[in-house]
Amino acid sequence: MQNLHDFLISAVAFVVLVGIMVVVHEFGHFAVAKFFKVRVESFSVGFGPRLFGIKYGETDYKICLLPLGGFVKMTGENPGEDQQADDPAAFTAHPRWQRMLIGLAGPFSNFVLAFVLMLGYFFWINEVPKYEVTTTTVEWVVDGSPAAQAGLQPGDVIRHFDNVDNPDWMQAGLRATVNQNQDVPVTVDRAGASVPLTLHIPAVAKGADFDLGTIGLIPQMLPGPIGVKEVSPNAPAAQAGIRGGDAIQSVDGHTFHSVESLLYYLQAGQGKPVTLVVLRNGVALPPIVAHPAKIESGSPGFPWKLGFSPAGFPLRQDPLPFAKAVVHARSFCADNSLLIVEVLGKLFTRKVAIGQLSGPVGIARMAGQAWEMPGWIPKIGLAAAISINLGILNLLPFPILDGGLIFLLLIESVIRRDISSMVKERIYQAAFVVLIAFFAFVMFNDITNLPIFNHIKP
Repeated sequence: MQNLHDFLISAVAFVVLVGIMVVVHEFGHFAVAKFFKVRVESFSVGFGPRLFGIKYGETDYKICLLPLGGFVKMTGENPGEDQQADDPAAFTAHPRWQRMLIGLAGPFSNFVLAFVLMLGYFFWINEVPKYEVTTTTVEWVVDGSPAAQAGLQPGDVIRHFDNVDNPDWMQAGLRATVNQNQDVPVTVDRAGASVPLTLHIPAVAKGADFDLGTIGLIPQMLPGPIGVKEVSPNAPAAQAGIRGGDAIQSVDGHTFHSVESLLYYLQAGQGKPVTLVVLRNGVALPPIVAHPAKIESGSPGFPWKLGFSPAGFPLRQDPLPFAKAVVHARSFCADNSLLIVEVLGKLFTRKVAIGQLSGPVGIARMAGQAWEMPGWIPKIGLAAAISINLGILNLLPFPILDGGLIFLLLIESVIRRDISSMVKERIYQAAFVVLIAFFAFVMFNDITNLPIFNHIKP
Protein backbone atom coordinates (compact mmCIF):
# COMPACT_ATOMS: atom_id res chain seq x y z
CA MET A 1 0.00 0.00 0.00
CA GLN A 2 2.86 2.38 0.80
CA ASN A 3 4.43 1.76 -2.62
CA LEU A 4 1.08 2.48 -4.30
CA HIS A 5 0.68 5.65 -2.26
CA ASP A 6 4.19 6.83 -3.21
CA PHE A 7 3.51 6.01 -6.87
CA LEU A 8 0.25 7.98 -6.96
CA ILE A 9 1.76 10.99 -5.19
CA SER A 10 4.78 10.96 -7.52
CA ALA A 11 2.64 10.58 -10.65
CA VAL A 12 0.25 13.41 -9.74
CA ALA A 13 3.09 15.71 -8.62
CA PHE A 14 5.00 14.97 -11.84
CA VAL A 15 2.03 15.66 -14.13
CA VAL A 16 1.27 18.94 -12.36
CA LEU A 17 4.91 20.04 -12.28
CA VAL A 18 5.71 19.12 -15.90
CA GLY A 19 2.40 20.57 -17.04
CA ILE A 20 3.29 23.96 -15.57
CA MET A 21 6.83 23.88 -16.97
CA VAL A 22 5.60 22.94 -20.46
CA VAL A 23 2.79 25.48 -20.58
CA VAL A 24 5.16 28.28 -19.56
CA HIS A 25 7.91 27.16 -21.99
CA GLU A 26 5.59 26.75 -24.95
CA PHE A 27 3.71 29.95 -24.14
CA GLY A 28 7.01 31.79 -24.59
CA HIS A 29 7.34 30.42 -28.13
CA PHE A 30 3.65 31.02 -28.75
CA ALA A 31 3.58 34.65 -27.56
CA VAL A 32 6.63 35.75 -29.57
CA ALA A 33 5.44 33.84 -32.66
CA LYS A 34 2.07 35.57 -32.44
CA PHE A 35 3.80 38.92 -31.94
CA PHE A 36 5.70 38.43 -35.20
CA LYS A 37 2.50 37.20 -36.91
CA VAL A 38 3.67 33.62 -37.43
CA ARG A 39 0.75 31.21 -37.84
CA VAL A 40 0.53 28.85 -34.86
CA GLU A 41 -1.41 25.74 -35.87
CA SER A 42 -1.45 24.03 -32.47
CA PHE A 43 -0.51 24.54 -28.84
CA SER A 44 -0.16 21.09 -27.27
CA VAL A 45 0.41 19.94 -23.71
CA GLY A 46 1.60 16.34 -24.08
CA PHE A 47 2.36 14.19 -27.11
CA GLY A 48 0.49 11.54 -29.04
CA PRO A 49 -3.23 11.30 -29.75
CA ARG A 50 -5.36 14.36 -29.00
CA LEU A 51 -7.60 13.82 -25.96
CA PHE A 52 -9.51 17.09 -25.96
CA GLY A 53 -9.06 20.77 -26.66
CA ILE A 54 -10.53 23.82 -28.32
CA LYS A 55 -9.95 25.44 -31.69
CA TYR A 56 -9.75 29.22 -31.44
CA GLY A 57 -8.82 31.20 -34.52
CA GLU A 58 -6.01 29.44 -36.37
CA THR A 59 -4.74 27.55 -33.31
CA ASP A 60 -5.80 24.21 -31.85
CA TYR A 61 -5.24 24.29 -28.08
CA LYS A 62 -5.13 20.65 -27.02
CA ILE A 63 -4.25 18.11 -24.35
CA CYS A 64 -2.62 14.91 -25.65
CA LEU A 65 -2.27 11.42 -24.24
CA LEU A 66 1.37 11.36 -23.09
CA PRO A 67 1.98 14.05 -20.41
CA LEU A 68 5.77 14.10 -20.90
CA GLY A 69 6.22 17.45 -22.61
CA GLY A 70 4.48 19.57 -25.19
CA PHE A 71 4.99 21.69 -28.29
CA VAL A 72 3.88 24.64 -30.35
CA LYS A 73 3.37 23.81 -34.06
CA MET A 74 4.06 26.72 -36.42
CA THR A 75 3.42 26.66 -40.17
CA GLY A 76 6.61 25.83 -42.08
CA GLU A 77 8.59 25.13 -38.92
CA ASN A 78 9.78 21.63 -39.86
CA PRO A 79 12.07 20.92 -42.86
CA GLY A 80 10.33 19.24 -45.79
CA GLU A 81 6.93 20.53 -44.75
CA ASP A 82 4.48 21.38 -47.50
CA GLN A 83 3.69 25.08 -47.57
CA GLN A 84 2.95 27.86 -49.99
CA ALA A 85 6.17 29.55 -51.04
CA ASP A 86 4.55 32.96 -50.73
CA ASP A 87 2.83 32.31 -47.38
CA PRO A 88 3.74 35.38 -45.26
CA ALA A 89 2.56 33.68 -42.04
CA ALA A 90 4.99 30.74 -42.40
CA PHE A 91 7.82 30.47 -39.89
CA THR A 92 10.48 30.35 -42.64
CA ALA A 93 9.06 33.49 -44.28
CA HIS A 94 10.21 35.61 -41.37
CA PRO A 95 13.69 37.11 -40.88
CA ARG A 96 16.22 34.91 -39.11
CA TRP A 97 16.50 37.25 -36.15
CA GLN A 98 12.78 36.89 -35.51
CA ARG A 99 13.02 33.11 -35.71
CA MET A 100 15.94 33.18 -33.23
CA LEU A 101 13.87 35.24 -30.80
CA ILE A 102 11.01 32.77 -31.12
CA GLY A 103 13.46 29.95 -30.31
CA LEU A 104 14.91 31.85 -27.33
CA ALA A 105 11.50 32.72 -25.93
CA GLY A 106 10.81 29.23 -24.53
CA PRO A 107 13.99 28.88 -22.42
CA PHE A 108 13.74 32.55 -21.43
CA SER A 109 10.23 31.91 -20.11
CA ASN A 110 11.58 29.08 -17.95
CA PHE A 111 14.20 31.39 -16.44
CA VAL A 112 11.51 34.00 -15.77
CA LEU A 113 9.27 31.38 -14.15
CA ALA A 114 12.08 30.21 -11.85
CA PHE A 115 12.86 33.80 -10.83
CA VAL A 116 9.19 34.65 -10.20
CA LEU A 117 8.66 31.47 -8.14
CA MET A 118 11.65 32.19 -5.91
CA LEU A 119 10.85 35.91 -5.69
CA GLY A 120 7.35 35.05 -4.49
CA TYR A 121 8.74 32.52 -2.01
CA PHE A 122 11.27 34.90 -0.47
CA PHE A 123 8.88 37.90 -0.48
CA TRP A 124 5.77 36.16 0.93
CA ILE A 125 7.05 33.05 2.74
CA ASN A 126 10.81 32.56 3.32
CA GLU A 127 10.75 29.68 5.80
CA VAL A 128 13.61 29.63 8.28
CA PRO A 129 14.25 27.34 11.28
CA LYS A 130 12.35 28.54 14.33
CA TYR A 131 15.49 27.98 16.36
CA GLU A 132 18.25 28.64 13.90
CA VAL A 133 21.88 27.55 13.86
CA THR A 134 23.61 30.17 11.73
CA THR A 135 26.99 28.45 11.44
CA THR A 136 27.89 25.42 9.30
CA THR A 137 28.71 23.31 12.34
CA VAL A 138 29.42 19.58 12.12
CA GLU A 139 27.21 17.71 14.59
CA TRP A 140 28.55 14.20 14.10
CA VAL A 141 31.10 12.32 11.98
CA VAL A 142 30.44 8.64 11.27
CA ASP A 143 33.36 6.37 12.22
CA GLY A 144 35.27 5.07 9.18
CA SER A 145 33.43 7.36 6.77
CA PRO A 146 35.11 9.62 4.18
CA ALA A 147 34.45 12.58 6.49
CA ALA A 148 36.24 10.78 9.36
CA GLN A 149 39.13 9.80 7.08
CA ALA A 150 39.49 13.45 6.05
CA GLY A 151 39.90 14.42 9.71
CA LEU A 152 36.58 16.18 10.26
CA GLN A 153 35.38 16.21 13.88
CA PRO A 154 32.13 17.06 15.69
CA GLY A 155 32.05 20.76 16.51
CA ASP A 156 34.08 21.81 13.45
CA VAL A 157 32.72 24.88 11.66
CA ILE A 158 33.17 24.73 7.88
CA ARG A 159 34.68 27.94 6.54
CA HIS A 160 35.54 26.75 3.02
CA PHE A 161 34.13 23.87 0.96
CA ASP A 162 35.44 23.25 -2.56
CA ASN A 163 35.22 26.72 -4.17
CA VAL A 164 32.74 28.32 -1.72
CA ASP A 165 33.74 30.46 1.26
CA ASN A 166 31.53 30.37 4.36
CA PRO A 167 29.00 28.02 2.75
CA ASP A 168 25.63 27.12 4.20
CA TRP A 169 24.68 23.44 4.35
CA MET A 170 22.72 23.59 1.09
CA GLN A 171 25.78 24.94 -0.76
CA ALA A 172 28.03 22.31 0.84
CA GLY A 173 25.60 19.58 -0.19
CA LEU A 174 25.46 20.82 -3.79
CA ARG A 175 29.26 21.05 -4.04
CA ALA A 176 29.59 17.51 -2.66
CA THR A 177 26.99 16.17 -5.09
CA VAL A 178 28.75 17.48 -8.20
CA ASN A 179 32.20 16.37 -7.02
CA GLN A 180 31.54 12.67 -6.54
CA ASN A 181 34.66 10.48 -6.91
CA GLN A 182 36.87 13.55 -6.47
CA ASP A 183 38.85 15.29 -3.72
CA VAL A 184 37.68 18.69 -2.51
CA PRO A 185 39.53 21.13 -0.24
CA VAL A 186 37.79 21.86 3.05
CA THR A 187 38.87 24.34 5.72
CA VAL A 188 37.33 24.19 9.19
CA ASP A 189 37.44 26.37 12.27
CA ARG A 190 38.36 24.09 15.18
CA ALA A 191 38.41 25.82 18.57
CA GLY A 192 39.56 29.05 16.93
CA ALA A 193 42.25 27.46 14.74
CA SER A 194 41.97 27.19 10.95
CA VAL A 195 42.52 23.59 9.84
CA PRO A 196 42.89 22.71 6.12
CA LEU A 197 41.63 19.26 5.11
CA THR A 198 41.07 17.22 1.95
CA LEU A 199 37.77 15.37 1.66
CA HIS A 200 37.37 12.53 -0.83
CA ILE A 201 33.77 12.22 -1.98
CA PRO A 202 33.05 8.71 -3.27
CA ALA A 203 30.56 8.11 -6.05
CA VAL A 204 27.17 7.09 -4.72
CA ALA A 205 25.94 3.59 -5.53
CA LYS A 206 23.58 3.28 -8.49
CA GLY A 207 20.02 4.01 -7.41
CA ALA A 208 21.01 5.55 -4.06
CA ASP A 209 20.26 9.13 -3.07
CA PHE A 210 23.21 11.36 -2.20
CA ASP A 211 23.39 13.65 0.79
CA LEU A 212 26.05 14.70 3.26
CA GLY A 213 25.19 11.72 5.45
CA THR A 214 26.43 9.53 2.59
CA ILE A 215 29.97 10.70 3.32
CA GLY A 216 29.47 10.52 7.09
CA LEU A 217 29.08 14.26 7.61
CA ILE A 218 26.02 15.09 9.75
CA PRO A 219 25.19 18.80 9.96
CA GLN A 220 23.84 20.56 13.01
CA MET A 221 20.57 22.21 12.00
CA LEU A 222 18.96 22.81 15.41
CA PRO A 223 20.39 24.06 18.71
CA GLY A 224 18.10 22.13 21.06
CA PRO A 225 17.70 18.48 22.09
CA ILE A 226 15.89 15.81 20.04
CA GLY A 227 12.15 16.16 20.60
CA VAL A 228 10.06 12.99 21.01
CA LYS A 229 6.65 13.20 19.34
CA GLU A 230 5.38 9.73 20.21
CA VAL A 231 6.76 6.38 21.34
CA SER A 232 5.90 3.03 19.74
CA PRO A 233 4.36 0.53 22.20
CA ASN A 234 6.82 -2.08 23.52
CA ALA A 235 9.72 -0.37 21.69
CA PRO A 236 13.06 0.12 23.50
CA ALA A 237 12.18 3.78 24.15
CA ALA A 238 8.87 2.78 25.80
CA GLN A 239 10.58 0.09 27.87
CA ALA A 240 13.12 2.67 29.05
CA GLY A 241 10.28 4.96 30.20
CA ILE A 242 10.49 7.63 27.49
CA ARG A 243 7.18 9.36 26.70
CA GLY A 244 5.82 11.58 23.98
CA GLY A 245 6.76 15.20 24.71
CA ASP A 246 10.13 14.28 26.22
CA ALA A 247 13.42 15.50 24.74
CA ILE A 248 16.68 13.55 24.50
CA GLN A 249 19.49 15.85 25.61
CA SER A 250 22.46 13.48 25.28
CA VAL A 251 23.38 9.89 24.40
CA ASP A 252 26.41 8.34 26.14
CA GLY A 253 27.55 11.88 26.85
CA HIS A 254 27.27 12.99 23.21
CA THR A 255 24.97 15.95 22.60
CA PHE A 256 22.82 15.29 19.54
CA HIS A 257 20.36 17.73 18.00
CA SER A 258 18.82 15.60 15.26
CA VAL A 259 17.45 12.09 15.02
CA GLU A 260 19.73 11.51 11.99
CA SER A 261 22.84 11.84 14.18
CA LEU A 262 21.30 9.51 16.77
CA LEU A 263 20.52 6.89 14.10
CA TYR A 264 24.09 6.89 12.79
CA TYR A 265 25.37 6.53 16.36
CA LEU A 266 23.04 3.60 17.08
CA GLN A 267 24.14 1.78 13.91
CA ALA A 268 27.77 2.04 15.01
CA GLY A 269 26.83 0.48 18.36
CA GLN A 270 25.02 -2.47 16.72
CA GLY A 271 22.57 -2.87 19.61
CA LYS A 272 24.92 -1.84 22.43
CA PRO A 273 22.96 -0.30 25.37
CA VAL A 274 23.00 3.50 25.49
CA THR A 275 22.65 5.89 28.40
CA LEU A 276 20.26 8.76 27.77
CA VAL A 277 19.73 12.06 29.53
CA VAL A 278 16.06 12.90 29.00
CA LEU A 279 14.26 16.18 29.66
CA ARG A 280 10.64 16.06 30.78
CA ASN A 281 8.88 19.42 31.04
CA GLY A 282 12.32 21.01 30.88
CA VAL A 283 13.69 19.06 33.85
CA ALA A 284 16.41 16.41 33.44
CA LEU A 285 15.43 12.92 34.62
CA PRO A 286 17.95 10.50 36.15
CA PRO A 287 20.02 8.79 33.39
CA ILE A 288 18.04 6.15 31.49
CA VAL A 289 19.54 3.03 29.91
CA ALA A 290 17.91 1.92 26.64
CA HIS A 291 18.59 -1.20 24.58
CA PRO A 292 18.30 -0.46 20.80
CA ALA A 293 16.49 -3.11 18.77
CA LYS A 294 16.29 -3.92 15.07
CA ILE A 295 13.16 -2.22 13.79
CA GLU A 296 12.85 -2.42 10.01
CA SER A 297 10.05 0.12 9.63
CA GLY A 298 10.82 3.82 9.30
CA SER A 299 14.19 5.05 8.04
CA PRO A 300 15.60 2.52 5.52
CA GLY A 301 19.21 1.54 6.09
CA PHE A 302 18.98 2.22 9.83
CA PRO A 303 17.71 -1.03 11.43
CA TRP A 304 18.90 -0.24 14.97
CA LYS A 305 16.39 2.13 16.58
CA LEU A 306 14.86 3.15 19.89
CA GLY A 307 11.34 3.20 18.46
CA PHE A 308 10.05 6.76 18.70
CA SER A 309 8.87 9.40 16.22
CA PRO A 310 10.83 12.65 16.41
CA ALA A 311 9.13 16.01 16.74
CA GLY A 312 8.84 17.90 13.47
CA PHE A 313 11.45 20.36 12.26
CA PRO A 314 10.11 23.68 13.61
CA LEU A 315 9.92 26.42 10.99
CA ARG A 316 8.76 30.01 10.99
CA GLN A 317 8.03 32.40 8.16
CA ASP A 318 10.28 35.44 7.82
CA PRO A 319 9.34 37.23 4.55
CA LEU A 320 12.08 39.45 3.14
CA PRO A 321 11.73 43.04 1.92
CA PHE A 322 11.18 43.16 -1.84
CA ALA A 323 14.72 44.33 -2.66
CA LYS A 324 16.28 41.53 -0.60
CA ALA A 325 13.84 39.02 -2.07
CA VAL A 326 15.00 40.03 -5.56
CA VAL A 327 18.64 39.52 -4.56
CA HIS A 328 17.95 36.09 -3.03
CA ALA A 329 15.86 34.97 -6.02
CA ARG A 330 18.55 36.13 -8.43
CA SER A 331 21.25 34.31 -6.43
CA PHE A 332 19.18 31.10 -6.39
CA CYS A 333 18.74 31.20 -10.17
CA ALA A 334 22.38 32.13 -10.82
CA ASP A 335 23.75 29.42 -8.50
CA ASN A 336 21.54 26.71 -9.98
CA SER A 337 22.33 27.80 -13.54
CA LEU A 338 26.07 27.67 -12.89
CA LEU A 339 25.66 24.30 -11.19
CA ILE A 340 23.85 22.84 -14.23
CA VAL A 341 26.50 24.20 -16.60
CA GLU A 342 29.23 22.72 -14.37
CA VAL A 343 27.52 19.31 -14.32
CA LEU A 344 27.19 19.37 -18.12
CA GLY A 345 30.87 20.25 -18.42
CA LYS A 346 31.85 17.39 -16.11
CA LEU A 347 29.54 15.07 -18.05
CA PHE A 348 31.40 15.77 -21.29
CA THR A 349 34.79 15.42 -19.56
CA ARG A 350 33.66 12.13 -17.92
CA LYS A 351 33.98 13.48 -14.39
CA VAL A 352 30.25 12.86 -13.91
CA ALA A 353 28.69 9.57 -15.01
CA ILE A 354 25.74 9.79 -17.38
CA GLY A 355 23.96 7.32 -15.09
CA GLN A 356 23.62 10.12 -12.53
CA LEU A 357 21.19 11.99 -14.80
CA SER A 358 17.50 11.87 -13.95
CA GLY A 359 14.70 11.59 -16.48
CA PRO A 360 10.91 11.66 -16.11
CA VAL A 361 10.78 8.82 -13.57
CA GLY A 362 13.55 10.35 -11.45
CA ILE A 363 11.88 13.76 -11.58
CA ALA A 364 8.58 12.15 -10.58
CA ARG A 365 10.27 10.57 -7.53
CA MET A 366 11.75 13.92 -6.51
CA ALA A 367 8.41 15.67 -7.06
CA GLY A 368 6.60 13.10 -4.91
CA GLN A 369 9.18 13.38 -2.13
CA ALA A 370 9.05 17.19 -2.24
CA TRP A 371 5.24 17.14 -2.10
CA GLU A 372 5.27 15.13 1.13
CA MET A 373 8.03 17.14 2.81
CA PRO A 374 6.97 19.86 5.25
CA GLY A 375 7.16 23.49 4.21
CA TRP A 376 7.13 25.23 0.85
CA ILE A 377 10.81 25.41 -0.07
CA PRO A 378 11.11 21.74 -1.18
CA LYS A 379 8.17 22.21 -3.56
CA ILE A 380 8.87 25.71 -4.87
CA GLY A 381 12.64 25.20 -4.93
CA LEU A 382 12.33 21.96 -6.93
CA ALA A 383 9.93 23.58 -9.42
CA ALA A 384 12.28 26.51 -9.92
CA ALA A 385 15.34 24.25 -10.28
CA ILE A 386 13.59 22.05 -12.87
CA SER A 387 12.47 25.14 -14.79
CA ILE A 388 16.08 26.35 -14.92
CA ASN A 389 17.20 22.88 -16.03
CA LEU A 390 14.62 22.87 -18.81
CA GLY A 391 15.70 26.31 -19.96
CA ILE A 392 19.41 25.50 -20.07
CA LEU A 393 19.03 22.05 -21.66
CA ASN A 394 16.83 23.51 -24.40
CA LEU A 395 19.60 25.98 -25.24
CA LEU A 396 22.08 23.20 -26.06
CA PRO A 397 23.04 23.39 -29.77
CA PHE A 398 21.44 20.06 -30.63
CA PRO A 399 18.93 19.75 -33.50
CA ILE A 400 15.27 19.47 -32.41
CA LEU A 401 16.07 21.51 -29.27
CA ASP A 402 15.64 25.30 -29.32
CA GLY A 403 19.41 25.71 -29.18
CA GLY A 404 19.78 23.56 -32.30
CA LEU A 405 17.34 25.77 -34.20
CA ILE A 406 19.22 28.89 -33.14
CA PHE A 407 22.57 27.28 -34.04
CA LEU A 408 21.42 26.43 -37.58
CA LEU A 409 20.03 29.95 -38.01
CA LEU A 410 23.38 31.38 -36.91
CA ILE A 411 25.17 29.22 -39.50
CA GLU A 412 22.79 30.45 -42.20
CA SER A 413 23.42 34.02 -41.10
CA VAL A 414 27.18 33.52 -41.44
CA ILE A 415 27.03 31.83 -44.86
CA ARG A 416 24.25 34.24 -45.95
CA ARG A 417 22.04 31.57 -47.45
CA ASP A 418 19.60 28.93 -46.30
CA ILE A 419 20.73 25.38 -45.68
CA SER A 420 18.77 23.15 -48.06
CA SER A 421 15.59 21.59 -46.74
CA MET A 422 16.87 18.11 -47.60
CA VAL A 423 20.04 18.60 -45.51
CA LYS A 424 18.02 19.98 -42.60
CA GLU A 425 15.58 17.10 -42.84
CA ARG A 426 18.41 14.54 -42.66
CA ILE A 427 19.97 16.38 -39.69
CA TYR A 428 16.66 16.39 -37.83
CA GLN A 429 16.02 12.73 -38.58
CA ALA A 430 19.43 11.70 -37.24
CA ALA A 431 19.00 13.95 -34.20
CA PHE A 432 15.58 12.44 -33.53
CA VAL A 433 17.03 8.92 -33.49
CA VAL A 434 19.82 9.98 -31.12
CA LEU A 435 17.36 11.80 -28.86
CA ILE A 436 15.01 8.80 -28.69
CA ALA A 437 17.93 6.49 -27.87
CA PHE A 438 19.13 8.87 -25.15
CA PHE A 439 15.61 9.18 -23.75
CA ALA A 440 15.26 5.39 -23.66
CA PHE A 441 18.60 5.09 -21.83
CA VAL A 442 17.61 7.70 -19.23
CA MET A 443 14.21 6.05 -18.74
CA PHE A 444 15.88 2.64 -18.26
CA ASN A 445 18.35 4.20 -15.81
CA ASP A 446 15.48 5.85 -13.92
CA ILE A 447 13.47 2.67 -13.68
CA THR A 448 16.40 0.55 -12.49
CA ASN A 449 17.08 3.20 -9.83
CA LEU A 450 13.63 2.69 -8.28
CA PRO A 451 13.73 1.31 -4.70
CA ILE A 452 11.81 -1.78 -5.83
CA PHE A 453 14.91 -2.91 -7.78
CA ASN A 454 17.42 -2.32 -4.98
CA HIS A 455 17.23 -5.92 -3.75
CA ILE A 456 18.41 -7.32 -7.11
CA LYS A 457 21.39 -4.96 -7.46
CA PRO A 458 24.84 -6.25 -6.54
